[in-house]
Amino acid sequence: MKELINEIIKFRDDRDWKKYHTLDNLAKSISIESAELLENFQWSNDHDHENVCEELADIMIYSIMAVELIGEDVEDIIRQKMKKNALKYPLNRDNSLR
Repeated sequence: MKELINEIIKFRDDRDWKKYHTLDNLAKSISIESAELLENFQWSNDHDHENVCEELADIMIYSIMAVELIGEDVEDIIRQKMKKNALKYPLNRDNSLR
């Protein structure tokens, strides 16, 4: 994961884009890319698999850059959130969503 994160950051830095990647701009970009992902399912569940993958990648790339910007570790914050989720949604016999 660290190698991939470094590759993303190098790609950004090689193009001198960091100055545009403020936290608010990254949050907006994540939202915009999420909307583009949702467009794939606007009228039906038939979707362009390649486009879905590309939009998911864009969301993750912007998210990784946002995490890096605030000085956190991607794996750490995901693990912390998973622990909270485990407490909030403990295992039981009926794991259906309500």
